[in-house]
Amino acid sequence: MYMPIHKDVKIGHAHLTVSDLEKSLKFYRDLLGFEVTTKFGDSAVFLSAGGYHHHIALNTWAGKGARPAPSGHTGLYHFAILYPTRKELALAVKKLSDAHYPLEGAADHGVSEAIYLRDPDNNGVELYVDRPKAEWKKDFNGEIIMVTEPLDLENLMGELNK
Repeated sequence: MYMPIHKDVKIGHAHLTVSDLEKSLKFYRDLLGFEVTTKFGDSAVFLSAGGYHHHIALNTWAGKGARPAPSGHTGLYHFAILYPTRKELALAVKKLSDAHYPLEGAADHGVSEAIYLRDPDNNGVELYVDRPKAEWKKDFNGEIIMVTEPLDLENLMGELNK
């Protein structure tokens, strides 16, 4: 019998196998701004926003220099980092742009605005902000209507001038 999960359950962290901890730290710590909370020797690093034990864990347990999974296979499509405001998302996009870090895409999903990119090990990363829940559209069955439309990047970046 189906029993829904408790409404307050959240996905707590992503743990990624990487090929090079320093290269990954340059992305997650230096570029996105996560803070190192602990290290396990030279094989794992745990990072957080705001002092949580960890939001992202990185390890080289498959061996330093391990190759990414080949395209066309099952596995992680992407994981998402939720920003608290449009301005914070715009600041992240500006930092990426200033560093000439390539973006893979951007989309307006109706319920959220999202930026897509790849980390140094080709893992998909989504940076996004939710719209207020009251603005989410629903169909006649009460299901949330999500779309994939172009994101107005100029409007998003305008948050930096407010």
